[in-house]
Amino acid sequence: MTFRNSRTIKITAAAVVSLLICFTGVAQENLYINTFPSGDVTLLEGFFQHARDLNIRVLLEYDTDRLIAPFRKEAGLPAKATLYPNWEGLDGHVGGHYLSALAMNYASTGNRECKRRMLYMIRELKSCQEANGRNNPDWGKGYVGGAPNSQKIWSTLRKGDFTAYRAAWVPWYNVHKLYAGLRDAWLFTGNRDAREIFLKFCDWGINITSALTDRQMESMLDTEYGGMNEIFADAFLMTGDEKYLTAAKRFSHRMLLDAMAEGRDNLDNKHANTQVPKVVGFQRIAELSGDERYARAATFFWETVTGKRSLAFGGNSRREHFPSVTSCTDFVDDVEGPETCNSYNMLKLTEALFRVSPQARYADFYERTMFNHILSTQHPEHGGYVYFTPARPRHYRVYSAPNQAMWCCVGSGMENHSKYNQFIYTRQHDSLFVNLFVPSELRWRDKKVKMVQETRFPDEETTTLKVIGGKSKFTLMVRYPGWVKEGALKILVNGEHFGYDARPASYVGIERTWRKGDRVEIVLPMQTSVEPMPNVPNYIALMHGPILLGAKTGNEDLKGLMADDGRWSHIAGGERLPVDKAPIIIADSPGEIARKIITAKDKPFTFTAPELKMTNNAHPEFQPFARIHDSRYMIYWMWLTPSQYVSYLDSLEIEEKNKMELQKRTVDFVAPGEQQPEADHRMERERSTSGTFHDHFWRDARNEGFFSYLMSTDSETGLSLMVRYWGAEWGNRKFDIFIDDEKLLSEDNTGRWNLSRFQEVLYDIPDAMVQGKSHIRVKFRALPGSTAGAVYYIRLLKKQ
Repeated sequence: MTFRNSRTIKITAAAVVSLLICFTGVAQENLYINTFPSGDVTLLEGFFQHARDLNIRVLLEYDTDRLIAPFRKEAGLPAKATLYPNWEGLDGHVGGHYLSALAMNYASTGNRECKRRMLYMIRELKSCQEANGRNNPDWGKGYVGGAPNSQKIWSTLRKGDFTAYRAAWVPWYNVHKLYAGLRDAWLFTGNRDAREIFLKFCDWGINITSALTDRQMESMLDTEYGGMNEIFADAFLMTGDEKYLTAAKRFSHRMLLDAMAEGRDNLDNKHANTQVPKVVGFQRIAELSGDERYARAATFFWETVTGKRSLAFGGNSRREHFPSVTSCTDFVDDVEGPETCNSYNMLKLTEALFRVSPQARYADFYERTMFNHILSTQHPEHGGYVYFTPARPRHYRVYSAPNQAMWCCVGSGMENHSKYNQFIYTRQHDSLFVNLFVPSELRWRDKKVKMVQETRFPDEETTTLKVIGGKSKFTLMVRYPGWVKEGALKILVNGEHFGYDARPASYVGIERTWRKGDRVEIVLPMQTSVEPMPNVPNYIALMHGPILLGAKTGNEDLKGLMADDGRWSHIAGGERLPVDKAPIIIADSPGEIARKIITAKDKPFTFTAPELKMTNNAHPEFQPFARIHDSRYMIYWMWLTPSQYVSYLDSLEIEEKNKMELQKRTVDFVAPGEQQPEADHRMERERSTSGTFHDHFWRDARNEGFFSYLMSTDSETGLSLMVRYWGAEWGNRKFDIFIDDEKLLSEDNTGRWNLSRFQEVLYDIPDAMVQGKSHIRVKFRALPGSTAGAVYYIRLLKKQ
């Protein structure tokens, strides 16, 4: 039996009031339909329980007073502790995540220290809210944020002046985390003070934007604002007051909403984690109002990101942005791979879509992302969190340390490993959905039934459900994963085979009166498969069932493995090993690759491929990627057929020949950004910066700034200037090139190529500019409001 329900549930104000009358201590199952309270789903022994318990230990290492410090500072209260210096300018954002994590863990485990800290934070935040009302009466009534320079930001924003707002680091995104933390403290524990602070904070948000026109709101929302629309939608459900639903829609960015509702993908080169929370809000508005436009937008976005823009482990984005089709090779080249926050929010969106339409495709994606990405972003020993997960062959990841790194992915990581019990089971009417195969115990209070799930999945291909208490009639909905072959799923009820007509990526319904002692055994045969990288088919990932297989490749130069409090320490800054030196798989077809991967002897969930042809004499050992830590690794592999490999070798030979010919023509060469070459060529600069990208140094100049080099001509004429640029730069790229202060030409690289590869441009130099000169000064000057470059190399060449 395949279960589908695509109806959107519309909740009217009257229905909201009715719900509120029913609210008792814990609000979770009332605010989110078809879910179970966290305290009713208990993780049993296994790696998810280990991750949750380790996460609690890490949470309790943080200094609560330091997390509260930004809120006290902005409220004008005396300091109790110093601010965290890391990610200065986003002060307060981790505090909101921390409050959510404390509430989740207290609800799930009853941990007393989590409760004590949660209550302490709520008391402190209440004091801050009261102080803001006293100290900032014209704009601060109800405010309880830690965004630096709050007084200047919000007092001017309310008048339509966004100068201070834009100069700050994403203020709405920042305060959104505390909105969510306060909501969660009430949602998971029923804390009434948290609810009161939250709703007053919501009223402040409405008041501070009340004078803004729709056009001003849209302009304001160009800056990342987290999931503020979701927050106001939740406030609507909590109170039944339509003003909050109106606010939720005002905080919905039309740029994204309109495109997604029309089925138009406009995500190229947009900051990924700016967009996902907006769409979580779209779906929440659709869920509560029945607005089909918002529902279409949320569904299309999910389908686009999961179907076209996600890697094998469920993550998306590179350098925090969605790449275009032609830029997907960046996944191979970049060390800033998918960001953990993106997956955190994509799972929130997936849960929201599933609540109103329980389709197996949502659970399949949830499983893939939770088992491969989320679980992998916590170090299994010290519990550090991961920001970027590079897909670049033979790179690595770095981990946070408590009270040092205060990245966004530290905040979302605190929550990620606190809610592994959240989606294992859901319900709808008289149906119980088993969505994930995780050892756990469920107490279904409405049915007066207790069940336990025993499994070692994925190390074993089975899971067993047992009724250990109670008696009730309902339909048990067992997920038939999309990765199990048609007809291969086996279900035994009390030892007897259960027949079904469902297909992969659906649910099998078993309706009966369940009683203590009933037992359901589920066999989930896994197979090895090959998945191409989106838009880069010659790079493949290896999957066994839903599990991504990776291979360790060495532990040399793991620079910054444990990140310090540096601004960029979340990026793995060790040597980037050459991509073209990584092992290549040579095989006729993906099927041949899958067949030649075999189980390793006496090693659980480990595989080898002794018969698979690979370059560099590679003999990798494949294991679940989530179990690879403190090492370089590979999760994507170049795959070539034998004939393609011959062509590949020929292309390398041609490339080497072209390099040699180019070198013969080179009169002088500068590598901008490198210390010695710039010194050798007597660099001059103003408003210029440098850095590295794709293993190459670069330099640029901004807003009428410049950089220049003294280059040798060898007293030759008949010269050209070859300049290397990156083909996917953003922003205005208009500049002039000078030879000895005489303009050679004006250049405009704004949106010129939109290709993620280097571009070499050749400029002829008139003989009159070099006649009789042994040296010339080559200058790049940016136009006002624009950038010159970035320039990756400069060659002075003899013309052919």
